[in-house]
Amino acid sequence: MNQGLKKQQAADAAIELIEPGMSLGVGTGSTVNCFIDKLPRVADRIAAVAASSHETRRRLEAAGFTVSELSETGDLDLYVDGADEANKHFHLVKGGGGALTREKVLAAASRRFACIIDDSKWVATLGKFPLPVEVVPMAQSYVARQMVRARGQPILRKGFVTDNGNAILDVHNLAITHPLDLETRFNQIAGVVTVGIFAHRPADIILMATDAGIKRFDRR
Repeated sequence: MNQGLKKQQAADAAIELIEPGMSLGVGTGSTVNCFIDKLPRVADRIAAVAASSHETRRRLEAAGFTVSELSETGDLDLYVDGADEANKHFHLVKGGGGALTREKVLAAASRRFACIIDDSKWVATLGKFPLPVEVVPMAQSYVARQMVRARGQPILRKGFVTDNGNAILDVHNLAITHPLDLETRFNQIAGVVTVGIFAHRPADIILMATDAGIKRFDRR
């Protein structure tokens, strides 16, 4: 089964998590776009919806939804998003689409976080995918030096500005063997807005599309 079909399969599985009256947070990325395309079929179950990026807001509005701010919805019942990497501990690397800060906010504000992926994103150790780090522009060089000291290779994502007006450093060649510790350490560097490790707020549910169908993992 090709990746496109697997993304559709994961999106279908996530639709089944939506219950009547839910407030919903929606992430950013190609798998989430498949999810958004399917959302109108359960529009009557959704009390409110919040978006993690300008692009997701545009897609939701095009699908007929009124998008609310988190200040209006309060805590969300469910947040659905993809990931660039996921492991058996429900830790994730996210931010390939550049929306990691707003994604992290919505995940933190949600009672349940469902991550939808295909099996190419499942890894034993995080870090093969370059780690996105959002930085304020004036701190770009300083933060890059700290990444080098951490034995990473930071590369500026050229021509890209986040919805918050910041830059992204994609840090290559990191083996993230202790995600909780590294997330804390990098987030404490002056000038870092947030890092794309989701370990302190991991996924609660992983819906992984495989050739044999959906595998569901629930965090206890």
